[in-house]
Amino acid sequence: MRARVLAAVTAVTLLAAGTPAPAPAAPGTATAPGATAPGATVPCPRQPAPKVSRPPRPTPPATTPEQAAVGGEALAGAGLVAPPGSPAPPAVTASTWLVADLDTGAVLGACGAHVPGTPASTQKLLLAATMLSRLDPKQVAVATRADLDIEPGSSAVGLLVGGRYSVETLWLGLLLQSGNDAANMLARLGAGSTQAGVAEMNAQARRLGAGQTHAVTPSGLDGPGQFTTAYDLALIARACFADAAFRRYALTERTQIPAQPALKKGGFQIQNENQLIYRYPGALGGKTGFTELARHSYVGAAQRGGRRLVVTLLGAEARPVRGWQQGAQLLDWGFGLPRDASVGRLVEPGEGDAEAAEPRNAPAAAPARTVSPPWRGPAGTALRRVGEGDWRMIVPLAGLLALTVGGVAAVLAARRGRSRRRGRRRA
Repeated sequence: MRARVLAAVTAVTLLAAGTPAPAPAAPGTATAPGATAPGATVPCPRQPAPKVSRPPRPTPPATTPEQAAVGGEALAGAGLVAPPGSPAPPAVTASTWLVADLDTGAVLGACGAHVPGTPASTQKLLLAATMLSRLDPKQVAVATRADLDIEPGSSAVGLLVGGRYSVETLWLGLLLQSGNDAANMLARLGAGSTQAGVAEMNAQARRLGAGQTHAVTPSGLDGPGQFTTAYDLALIARACFADAAFRRYALTERTQIPAQPALKKGGFQIQNENQLIYRYPGALGGKTGFTELARHSYVGAAQRGGRRLVVTLLGAEARPVRGWQQGAQLLDWGFGLPRDASVGRLVEPGEGDAEAAEPRNAPAAAPARTVSPPWRGPAGTALRRVGEGDWRMIVPLAGLLALTVGGVAAVLAARRGRSRRRGRRRA
């Protein structure tokens, strides 16, 4: 009898509760109609651009999970990341971009922060971050034929073989006129040869934490395996703007390339090609870039209200809005955000090396836990509400449980009493 009573109670409980439901989807995958799933990729706002012919894009190296997590997990995706509740950033033609605070290192927003792209002449900023502190600006050096070995038709200062130029003139030629000849000469002067200078640039990128940047040329002229990211460019730009000489060069509007009397050649003037310094209040300078493969790239910085922001972008088109103008729009968006807005951060130089060198003890494995399957039906809802601490459900269930236990106990007691009476009669 006791077994039959317990079986009946068990059957009633199972019928009320229902059968186990399939395991739920991963947290964040279910959304209300029309809503964006938490953790889902948010498309970057794109401005339509005219189709252009370009060489086939090279396949970039795969981004590792460790690289994608640099600066914060929110920056790992290929889509838009912006502070909650912030206005939508402007639509641009750039494939990837990032806005950050030069002083605090806070990343204010990004699209594809760690998606590799081709740098074009923005790579000259890495050359500056590597060689500025190594070279005496007053040093005078002679240009060689190898220094002038650049792609025909590419940007150049107009250096002459045998010409004598100060290092400061070369930096101005690099940053104002985007001179590829100046880039070759500065790399050679800083490291002994152009290729040695490129190796030093890659070493500097690693020190800065720009682990997805790989230089093949000092100028940014296209080369196989040459890539960077919007995030890495921001790290490099931050290092550049920390240098007073760079800030002065980047804001220089024009300079004179000296005459070469021994070569019977006169001097000439060059102008800064970065329109931001002429047209954007508070501009601090930056660097433009373009190749047929890379399309337009841009780095620009400005100050407003005691804040200094930098914008980086890759893979843009010049129509309908030029690269520097897209940068200006993104800077405006960044300055409009609260001062404490952030979706990530720019790592500090050497931070990655310090973390790699720090010994870490492997955490003890957590004991395996068996997760009970969820239940459907009224009982499943009731149990979930009990687990959430809903007293409106706990009190009635407690009373029902007490009645059930009391009823079972009464039935068992009555059964035991009848068994004893029958036992006495048998005796």
